[in-house]
Amino acid sequence: MRPSPRLAAVASALACALLSGLPAAHARTSPPSAVTPPPPASPQASEAEIASFRGCMGRLRTAAAGKDVDGADFDRLTATLAGPDMSVLPLLDRQPEFSTPIWDYLAALVDAQRVDDGRAMLAAHAATLARAESDYGVDPATVVAVWGVESDYGRSFGTRPLLASLSTLSCFGRRQPFFQGEFIATLQLLASGDLADPGITGSWAGAFGHTQFMPTTYQRIAVDFDGDGRRDLVGSIPDALGSTANYLKRAGWRRGEPWGYEVRLPAGFDASQAGRTRRKPLSQWLAQGVARVDGAPFDGVAADARSALLLPAGAAGPAFIVFRNFDAIYSYNAAESYALAIAHLADRLRGGGDFAAPWPTDDPGIGRAERRELQTLLLARGHAIGEADGMVGTLTRRAIAEEQARLGMAPADGRAGRRILEALRAEAAR
Repeated sequence: MRPSPRLAAVASALACALLSGLPAAHARTSPPSAVTPPPPASPQASEAEIASFRGCMGRLRTAAAGKDVDGADFDRLTATLAGPDMSVLPLLDRQPEFSTPIWDYLAALVDAQRVDDGRAMLAAHAATLARAESDYGVDPATVVAVWGVESDYGRSFGTRPLLASLSTLSCFGRRQPFFQGEFIATLQLLASGDLADPGITGSWAGAFGHTQFMPTTYQRIAVDFDGDGRRDLVGSIPDALGSTANYLKRAGWRRGEPWGYEVRLPAGFDASQAGRTRRKPLSQWLAQGVARVDGAPFDGVAADARSALLLPAGAAGPAFIVFRNFDAIYSYNAAESYALAIAHLADRLRGGGDFAAPWPTDDPGIGRAERRELQTLLLARGHAIGEADGMVGTLTRRAIAEEQARLGMAPADGRAGRRILEALRAEAAR
């Protein structure tokens, strides 16, 4: 859905994976509370950087005027942007989809709480989702799975002021032309009235709203699904759900077809054939002995359907045959782990279970309920980590590392996994 900077939005998703509490199930929600405008200049910015930023903003003002954002609107909407927020620049190279083990990534994004909440959202918004499926051909579970992973069903839109982040990225770092387009698109959305609050927040890279659209994607794809005359993906759940279905349709989603299936590989299988872009007709995989783990047929796809084999943790872990609809999900955020999280959550929302094959680790990831339990055990041992909220921050990681070292566990890296949880459980039970 967005070019590579869009991957950063799932850093917010990994954070909101650790939050709790189900939002009210109503068609229109209030945006997050207003964020205090940034100070006159970011404390991370030098005088030279502030001067460079101001010169850049002058050039952006001229560029925006050529995109129907007049000078008065530009000045009004950027009045609080006196200096850059240099703290966003290191985040350009920090992508959780590529740095987090797949078993931790999926444990955070597809846990019992997100499944339960998603089923509640399916029921609460059944009429809207049925209309979206009728109009765009995308099933309700997939749309709700995107919503759940992107913002935890509207719980976490991101906390960074969009205009501050996008203006900084427009003037510093790599990919400035890309971010300049996103910055001007945000100004256009605000000037047109689709967005009402110039203090709107989102991910550091500019994705925002219930399903975390980038501004240029918002311009192209968002729909007014509640009929109020505005395309509001921040305050309107129907607009967000309809727009998400519209995106997936335009990305090539095929009505009634599966995203893929978990499969079993035969002994001696050549794993070098794996890869999302290494497509073969399904019949060729079947001829090699690839079969669904449950022994069922490959329903919903033709024998000549172009398909690929994914081995996200190598040949020792779960294996998947994926089809065109997996690619549509992948286009929303170009990371296979992300697309697998959406696809797996959608399956769980339909009543499916966890993957049949285990991940190749002796220390699987844990979900929010288990993270809260782990924090409770750490608190009982005297670690000052704050409340047991399921959010694994610096204090929790430091406490875990101390306990790992005390117990002789290696590495003592502060990771919240099943081994340290079970070790502390066992001690507490004595």
